[in-house]
This record gives sequence, C-alpha cells and structure tokens, in this order.
Amino acid sequence: MIRFLLLGAGCLLVNTAVAQISWPAVTQTNKPWTRWWWQGSAVNKQGLTWNLEQYNKAGIGGTEITPIYGIQGQEKEFVDFLSPQWMELFTFTLRESKRLGLGVDLANGTGWPFGGPWVKDEDASKSIFYKTFSLNAGIRLKDRIIYFREGYVHTANNRALNTSAIKNPLSGNKDLQQLALDQVQFPGKLPLKTLMAYNATMAPLDLTAKVDSAGILDWVPPAGTGTWTLYALFEGLHGKMVERAAPGGEGYAIDHFSKAAADHYFKRFDDAFKGYDISYLRGFFNDSYEVDDARGQANWTPDFFSEFKKRKDYDLRHYLPALFGNDNADRNSRVIYDYRSVIDALLLEHFTMEWKKWGASRGAVLRNQSHGSPANTLDLYSVVDIPETEGTDVLRFKFAASAANVTGKQLIASESATWLNEHFLSSWGDVKKAIDRYFLGGVNHIFYHGIAYSPRTAAWPGWLFYAAVHFQPTNPQWNHFHALNTYVARVQSFLQQGRPDNDILLYYPIIDRYSDPGKALLQHFDGMERNFEHTDFEQVSKDLLDKGYSFDFFSDRQLQQFSSSDENIISGGNTYKAILLPASKLISIASAEKILQLAKSGARILVYKELPHDVPGLQDPEARRQKLGQLFAPLKFITRDGIEKAVVGKGAIYKSDRLDLLMNAAGARQERFPGKDIYLLRRKNPDGRTYFIDNRTDLPVEDWLTLQDSAAAVALFDAATGEKGMARWKKNNNGGLDVWVQLQPQASLILRSYHKKQEGAPFPYRLGNGASVTLDGHWKLEFLEGGPVIPEPVIEIQPGSWTDLDVPSAGDFSGTAKYSTTFAKPGNAPGYLLNLGRVHETAEVILNGKSLATLIGPSFTTVIPASELRATNKLEIIVANLMANRIAYMDRNKLPWKVFYNINIPARLKENTMDGLFNAAHWKPQPSGLLGPVTMTPLK
Repeated sequence: MIRFLLLGAGCLLVNTAVAQISWPAVTQTNKPWTRWWWQGSAVNKQGLTWNLEQYNKAGIGGTEITPIYGIQGQEKEFVDFLSPQWMELFTFTLRESKRLGLGVDLANGTGWPFGGPWVKDEDASKSIFYKTFSLNAGIRLKDRIIYFREGYVHTANNRALNTSAIKNPLSGNKDLQQLALDQVQFPGKLPLKTLMAYNATMAPLDLTAKVDSAGILDWVPPAGTGTWTLYALFEGLHGKMVERAAPGGEGYAIDHFSKAAADHYFKRFDDAFKGYDISYLRGFFNDSYEVDDARGQANWTPDFFSEFKKRKDYDLRHYLPALFGNDNADRNSRVIYDYRSVIDALLLEHFTMEWKKWGASRGAVLRNQSHGSPANTLDLYSVVDIPETEGTDVLRFKFAASAANVTGKQLIASESATWLNEHFLSSWGDVKKAIDRYFLGGVNHIFYHGIAYSPRTAAWPGWLFYAAVHFQPTNPQWNHFHALNTYVARVQSFLQQGRPDNDILLYYPIIDRYSDPGKALLQHFDGMERNFEHTDFEQVSKDLLDKGYSFDFFSDRQLQQFSSSDENIISGGNTYKAILLPASKLISIASAEKILQLAKSGARILVYKELPHDVPGLQDPEARRQKLGQLFAPLKFITRDGIEKAVVGKGAIYKSDRLDLLMNAAGARQERFPGKDIYLLRRKNPDGRTYFIDNRTDLPVEDWLTLQDSAAAVALFDAATGEKGMARWKKNNNGGLDVWVQLQPQASLILRSYHKKQEGAPFPYRLGNGASVTLDGHWKLEFLEGGPVIPEPVIEIQPGSWTDLDVPSAGDFSGTAKYSTTFAKPGNAPGYLLNLGRVHETAEVILNGKSLATLIGPSFTTVIPASELRATNKLEIIVANLMANRIAYMDRNKLPWKVFYNINIPARLKENTMDGLFNAAHWKPQPSGLLGPVTMTPLK
C-alpha cells in the first residue's frame, strides 16, 4: 500500500480513439460474501430459500454458515448442530445456493473457538499452575503438595452463577442455551504434573514419584546441601467454552496444541457428513483465536514436556524457575523464548496443519483468522488457503495480506464492518469507507459481519446478531444494498487479478517478543497491539506506510523459502527489491545464514540502525552467539553519502538510521506526496499495473497524480458509477506518469496502466461549465415503506429531514420516503452534475420515471445526460434512513425485540446501556431524508 498526494497541473493529453475497454466479468468470488448466522439453527427450507433469494438479488456472492445461540420463544424450532436433521437442512442449503449461484463456506463449529459437546476432558484446553516450597537440608516438608482450585463460572449473558448450579459433566445440564456459559472451572484438587527440586550445588531432582495421593512428600534433602526450592506443577482444565454456541455445539474449547484433540474433533464432522453430498461446499472457516479471552490462559497440553525436549533437546523441568521468571534475567529470557516457540510450533503443526490436511481430504479450501494466536500469525496464515483479517487498522490487515503475498495465495479475506458505530447508526456509506481501508491493506475478498437468518414472518426488526452493523432485509437501506455490493464486486474484479507489486520484505521480529518474559507465559499477536507498540518495528512499519513505500511482512520460516534472481528476491512467485531488518535484537543462525546467502546471490539487505547481535534460546547460546559473530564479522561497511554499505558476493548490505536512504539504496518506489490523505494499492498484471486509489479526506480532489510507472496507455474505472475510459495523462521528466484524476470525498478510482497502446473512449471527467442551479421549487414528500406507522404525505416543502416536520410519527419512522419536484430544463449543456447535498442515508435518483442511480454516500452526486432531460422534468429521490428511530420508539414503548439467548444485544457505548443491554429509549430522532441543497451544475 502506498500513500500519495495529487500535485500540480498542466496541459491535458486526451486520447479520443474509440476502441472498447471493459470491466472484468464479475464472478461469484468477486462479489462480497457474508457470514450467515443461523440462530439456534432454527431454520427451515422455506425460510432458507427466501433468505438466499434476498441475498442473491442484493448482489451477495456467497455465505459462510455459522450456527450460534438461539432466539427466545423459538426453542421448539432449534436443531442440534450436525444432527441428521441439521445435515438435511445444510445439504438443502447447498442445493439452493448452487441453484442461485451462491457460494457456501461452513464454520467448523458453532460460535468460536472450535469446541463442542464431543470435546471430552482429555481433549479440552488446559492450564498449568505452580506452587513453590522452600526446604532446608535434613528437614521433611510439612506442607502437603496439593493445589485446590476454587470454582469459577463466567457467563456470556452476565448472569451470576456458581458451580453448584452446574452439573459436571456439562452435558448433564438441560438448558445450556439459557446458561450461556463462557468459562467453567469446577472446584477441587488439580492433579500433580511434576515436582522438581532445585539446589545451588546439585542437579535438579524429579520428586514426582515420591508424592502420595494425599500430597505428602516422602523425601528429605541430603545433609549439607543447604536450601532447596521445590516447584510443583498442576494441570487443570482451562474451562473455556465455545462462545455464542448453538444448540448441539455447547461444550469445551479444544486443546489447540494437541494433535489427538484435533483429530478427535474433526472426526465428529466426518461421522456427521457420512451419507450426505456436501461436494458443493467451497470451504471451512475458523474464527480468531479467542481461547484466552477468559480468566487465565490455556497454556499447556499434557505431553508438553516430551514435545519440548524433542524440539529443544533439553528437559524443561530442569529450568522451571526460569520458565516462571525466577532465575537470572538472561536465563529467564532464553527459557521463555523456548517455551513460546514450542507453543508456536504446536499450534502450527498440531492444529493448523492438521486442520489443513483434514480440509484437503474433503476437497475444501480453508479460511482462517490467525490473529490473536499465541504464535506467529504469518506462519499460521501461510498454511491456509484464504487468510482472513478484521478490525480497522491497515497495518493489522497487512499481516494476513503479507502471508498471502509471500506464499503466492490469491485471496485475502476480511471480517468486515463488525463494529463501525453504535447499533443501527451505520449507513452503507460508512461501510464503504471501512471496506476501502481493507482494500488499501491488500484485502480482496470481503465478508460482511454479517447477516442473521430471519423468517420472512418475523416481527420487525427480525432476528439480529449482536454486532453493530445489521445487514438485514429489515434494514430500510436494504433496497439500496445492491449499490454497495456492485461497488465491492467491481473493485474486487480487479484486485483478485494479477499479483501484488510491493518492493520491500520487512522482517517480523517475533523472536524479540518471545524473549521478553512479560507478565504471562503466553503472548498473543494481533497486529502491532500490545506486543510491538512503541518499538522500532512499529515505527518502521508506520513510516513505510506513511511515506509511500510498499511492503510485506515475512517470518523466519517464510524466509527459508526465499530465492534471489540478480538483485530481486522471489517468494510465492512475487518479486521484491530488498529485505529490511527493523533494528531487531535477536536472530536465529538459520535466518542469518539465509540472509547472507541471499545477499551473496545478489539480493539487497537493508539494516535499520543495527544488525541483530544475539541469538535466542537456551541451547548452547555462547557457541551460537560466536557463530553469529563469525557470520557477520566479514562484513566491511564503508560509509558513503550517509549510508553504510558492505559488499557481499553479488549483493550488498546497507545500514542506516535513515529510512529514506535505505529505500533509495533498494530502488524502492515512493508514491506519496505530503499534504493529503490519498492512498494507493498497486498490483501488477501481465499487460501493466492496477492501482486502487482512495481519497480518505472529506474534500474533493482534482489534480495530477504522479506514478513511478512507464506505460503506453492509462485508463480509469469508477467502481461507484460504472464509468470507464481512457485517462488524461502525460509522461513526466522523471520517467513516470502524471495522470489527471477527480475524486469526490471518501471516493475511489481504479487506474490501469498498460505496456502497449490501448484505444478507447475518454474517461468522462466532470468539468463544470457555468454556475450551479438550486432546485428550490416546491417539493412533495411521501412515505413509502416502514414503520412503526407510515406518516401522512407532506406537500410544498423544501428538502430537509423528515424528523423536523410537524408530522405525527415522522420522528419515529424508519423506512423509505420519496421527495419529488418538477423543474425546467436548465440550459443546453451536454450534461449536468446533480448533487443531492446531504442525505440520510441512501438514495435512488429517478428522472422522468427512469432510475438513473442509487447513491450510498458519502458523496451524493450523479451525472444527468442532456438526452434524459425534457422541457419540464420530474425528479424523484427515494431515501432510506437508519433503523435507529424505530428502534428508539420500540425501546421507549418497551416493545420487545431483544429476544436472543446468550449475549443478546450489548451496547457498543456505555451510555446506551440499560439493565445490561443496549437501549435507545433516550435517543433523539436521527436526521432522516433528503436534506439538500439539491443543485444542478452544467458540464462541458
């Protein structure tokens, strides 16, 4: 992703040839998909068909089915997950989706994380606990070596419970939907895993076998050995439950570090799928790693000691004081690194790779949200077919996009628009702004979060999910949803083609973080949050982004797959100009050797500030440190023009504390101009390049765009309007391109450059040719669809919010309304720019009975060709507002609509909470309708 400002002005070069250019044909995958919540799996065939048909008409490309908690009052309709009845409904959905041309993915569980009633204690997530005892030589320990854990219950519906109200095993509880359990730890003694004794003069002793069932230690330290410290480790169930579980899906989360747990978990699906045709299913999905958003951490697996010794070649039991941060600083750091790197490997190999193997056996692709994991998310993303991100931060998105790019994957997905604003306050224009940010971060496969299955007959607002953006047919904006979906499909039709075109490979220094003991055994990785804030790595990443250099992150494992050709580095079939080390302190010998090997083959290696100076881990650190020194010792840096350079074989290593000098040394393209928040994503095609350009300001931009590209032709595509054509452009003195662009506030363009000459009609720039005319004649307002009641029409008004009118029920109304007026043809221009001014929230423009455009904002403009105008014209603007006013009316009148088990509807903002739930009773009416002013501007 590259940031730039459009600068300058000059003569326009206009290509007036008339050959055809066209948008790519839109495929099922180009269209936005959606998570499809099956609440209680209380679905039926008639309802499934109706829902799918609505989605298809609106331009959705596919669904990801995720069953979750149910609806109060619908208990008789609940269907247990993976039961024969559920499988019949699922296979019916596959057939109907195929008929309609919709794709289908399936979550490998209900809610999240993976788990369920078939996850027995041995396969459930686990925690390790420890106690220490001090004991002098010749003295018998009086304390019993036991660990009693008190009971603990946390519910998703904030209902206070204790373990006495819950049966063990959990399957014995009749109403798990009502209980809404999030974490359960039953009281009692935890089994002793190991007891180790440490002494300053003797080797550690394993005393586990000397502890009886009552916790009495049958051992006395030898005389003259001084003081001993005993570490007792106890293993217990972490107790994390499946969050938002559907009926038949309630149960413990799995142990993600156990291969046996993964194998047993997926076998349940194999058993359920027997005898059913699920061949149309595209793929399986896993939500973000959220096992540890509970009390304590799931930081253990029963065979961890043996796995550790196999991978690290020493016995972790001999270093328990260092594991828990009670040894010297260096040993603490090295042991915690080894522990975390083993956890990393187990999550990668025993869960993610096993899941991939299982999915491949089913002929299915895998979509995975790796963020939040206690492992290297780049490696986890690399295993699956479609990495998926979420949130609002572009750097966070780049972890999923980078993993896809450096491993040659075509699709990068996002869980989109989950929490943009408070409930019911987001417009499709707000969603578009959020989605554009995903595009800039490299995402090209949008998943809305999400749409809840809802019966056609359900009372308004229907069945809802608790996330704050409600993509539902009951949303007044639904009739205009197709405009957003068409926009997304058009953009993705370009972004799913070709390859990424980034210059820099930025090393991800997770080793440094693994070696920082911190306050807990596990660290969880989610973009820059918590672990990399205020570090050189974060600063370098932000500077690259802000200064207009394109880059991808890479991991140590991915590094081993890199090759070099001349000065370029190749990974996943993609070519990069240089590797950048961001002042990381630690590096493995394997990574250091690979980097030097690449340099010897011709690659450019950039070092910000300094080379790594140490190795991680406890295995013979001094020998490895010396090896690292021997690897870097031959480097002879010579300073010239402010940058240090060491020649290595055919390549070179450059070192500086100035990022701009390093980028110059790499020949990295900088396409950013200070002053405006205009951003760019660049991809390459066999015949040229594609640029996604986004104006993130609230001001229009009309200027020259400078690109470091050589081309024989340039075309522009406006995904919001469908307009396309050959751009006005010129070659500049630096060998690049200057392209004339116009961008409305928060608007985007697709720019295509071509290696060979292209011909086509010119792009329809909007060039004003005279003063604007305000349509301030008499307007009529008619309310069309919605509720709670439809207000009476209003004649002879000016555009404005219908909530300001002295009309009964207008302030409570959510729905659609039509503003209409007549006007005389304003002149003889070839076309006119119609600007609706302010609109709350979306609008369809109808002129003389013909629909011209559906506008979702943030800007509300469209061009009226002169051919559409008559001497006297009728203009109709059909406006849809938010759901908010009707919801506020229902809350004020205590009308039930929050009828969901489990989390129900939580407020995003504290001030909108009443009795633990979202409540809008205190809201004033939100502005609604066509506020204007409505103007027409003649165009050239």
